[in-house]
Amino acid sequence: MDKKRVAIIGVTGSVGQEFVQSLNNHPWFEVTQIAASERSAGKNYLDAIRNEGGIIMWDVGGEIPDYIKSMTVKKIDELDTSQLDLIFSAVESQAARDIETKMAAELPVVSTSSAYRYEEDVPILIPGVNDEQAELIETQKKNRNWKGFVAPLPNCTTTGLAITLKPLLEKYGAKKVMMTSMQAISGGGKSGVSAMGITDNILPYIPKEEGKVRLETRKILGKLKDGKIEDADIRVSCTCTRVPVIDGHTESVFVETSEDIDPSKAKELYNSYNQSISVEGLPSAPKEYYAFHEDPTRPQPRMERSVGDGMTTTIGRVEKEELFDKGLKYMLFSHNKKMGSAKGAVLLAEMLYKKGKI
Repeated sequence: MDKKRVAIIGVTGSVGQEFVQSLNNHPWFEVTQIAASERSAGKNYLDAIRNEGGIIMWDVGGEIPDYIKSMTVKKIDELDTSQLDLIFSAVESQAARDIETKMAAELPVVSTSSAYRYEEDVPILIPGVNDEQAELIETQKKNRNWKGFVAPLPNCTTTGLAITLKPLLEKYGAKKVMMTSMQAISGGGKSGVSAMGITDNILPYIPKEEGKVRLETRKILGKLKDGKIEDADIRVSCTCTRVPVIDGHTESVFVETSEDIDPSKAKELYNSYNQSISVEGLPSAPKEYYAFHEDPTRPQPRMERSVGDGMTTTIGRVEKEELFDKGLKYMLFSHNKKMGSAKGAVLLAEMLYKKGKI
């Protein structure tokens, strides 16, 4: 098969570097153009990520892929959209709105930014959870007279919560959710968390994070009806914190269900979803979408972050919650830089390609 020609915008940043790695030797997509700020434009990639002291600032584990090293970074306006099939956007949200609007007029844009997440005709997609909402893309294209579209990922904190809630909601119903997150330093970006601020410390507040989780969870778990998403009828409360962990978000979740649920059946429930998950066969999909632990000391970030190359969501500590007449409490782990970021966006693009949207 001919590979789809893709560009990465924001290629020098932390998320952009994750895209570079996630697309290395990809069987369906080939990176043919890259773009970043004017400061980086005109340089080859290695020089573009070199700091003033001459140090190459590669933030992702492993070696820099050979394919990218000598590619020239373009200004965003210099991208030749006639020679592209798809854009991956790793731009910060403030700039993303204008950039993604311009690009979506011509091409599909899969984004990690929040710029378009809350628009009525834009689905927030997690492959394997709400694939059917991808049909809203057709409404979006028609509404905006675009040839392409914008398909954003959710906030990385929302990702693990929505993934773990989906089977519970479908099988037992979910009325109320309370969640406390313990989020990794890397979720704050290159300059988002100071070493002095996070060492030997917990930051009890992350600006705007809790509002994002509340809105996005209900939208993702909603239903597409008559060209609109009807939000799931779930009340969501959360406390989002930053902890001194490098990669991977851990969350403590309490769910009040509509139907009585036996915690001993939870493993069976998640395993059944593993057997029928829609992402099976996609190049970036993990062998197991869910990992379930009966060991009460799991999940732990250092142990879980490599499972499924960061694409598996891990669940443990599933217990009856006495606060509710019917409900559960559990812990989850989700990799914020893999499933919750660039590699999750690549998986989303694979799902959309399989559906004929790209």
